[in-house]
Amino acid sequence: GSKDAINITIINFNNEKMQITWATRELFPNENVSFFYTFDEGKHKVWKPCTTYLSDQDYNSGCVFKTEGPTLAFSIRNSNGSEELFSKRLKSDFYIKPNRPENVTFLWKEDTVTVSCNKPVRAARCLRLELQYKSNFDKEWQSRTSKCCSIGEQGFDPRKCYSFRVRLRRRVPDCNVANYSSDWEAETYWMNGTLLDSCDDDLTSQSNTVIVLSCSLAVLLMMLILLILLCKWQRVQMSVLPAIPDPKYLFADLFNDHNGNLQEWLDKNDHVVLQSKLEYEEPESITEAESQQEDGKNSDKQKPLEKIFTFSGAAENNDSKAAEIACLIPTSNTMASFAGFHILRNDDMYVML
Repeated sequence: GSKDAINITIINFNNEKMQITWATRELFPNENVSFFYTFDEGKHKVWKPCTTYLSDQDYNSGCVFKTEGPTLAFSIRNSNGSEELFSKRLKSDFYIKPNRPENVTFLWKEDTVTVSCNKPVRAARCLRLELQYKSNFDKEWQSRTSKCCSIGEQGFDPRKCYSFRVRLRRRVPDCNVANYSSDWEAETYWMNGTLLDSCDDDLTSQSNTVIVLSCSLAVLLMMLILLILLCKWQRVQMSVLPAIPDPKYLFADLFNDHNGNLQEWLDKNDHVVLQSKLEYEEPESITEAESQQEDGKNSDKQKPLEKIFTFSGAAENNDSKAAEIACLIPTSNTMASFAGFHILRNDDMYVML
């Protein structure tokens, strides 16, 4: 009874080979044990020595040999095989670890996935097909189990990338004593029925899309801000620095047609005087009102103004025109001379004629 209580690991790989291991340093310290086995039943057993040992720090810790029958008996002995240290008899079929599923296929139909594999030749009733999957947004695997050798699952989002893996499991306890499963089949990556190399590609494409959209929005936002600032700056500039009129556009014919000859321009362009009269009609009315109120007092001051705007060489012939121009002149602060003429400037324009 004490011999059966020690820790021994027994694996029957798909009923093809056996592997038995033990903790040699704990069970048999400082002793290099030997291993014998047999699949014979009855009294006349033929014990076979182990030919393939597993070692742990130069000590025998296990044996690998071919599976030859459903019933196995093995014996662990001292180094020369004269003394038995441990023995056990068992059903090798209860320790089977199946191989990986073969020829795994995925069938997609809308949000449903059906996974299938080849049915094993032996003991298919004792096997279960296990499917695990997770999306690129999940941290844990989701698991589903069905009888061998097909399983279906619903609810897959076509916009997500999924990782899939499958394996075969032995039924416990009706078929196996140990809860053994096969190794996982190679992991595959699917998105909406399309096989991918990796779900990282999907994450990379999504991240690139997010980066491009973010940069585009940032550029548009900057352009909008600059446009708003430009409009505000133009308003501020117009209010702080108003545009100054250029006199050459107001008197273009004076410079272009008469080469700056003011007397010639005045003789041939009487309409300028009339236009000036209309533009300064209000100042003229104010001047006439003030003249009427101060009829007697300001009579002496009006004569010098008439003299100022009398053009030399044309006083006798153009008395009426000079008097008319003198009446149109608004009050000013600065007087300038040009070609023998006295010109009065005010705050609204460069030159007033």
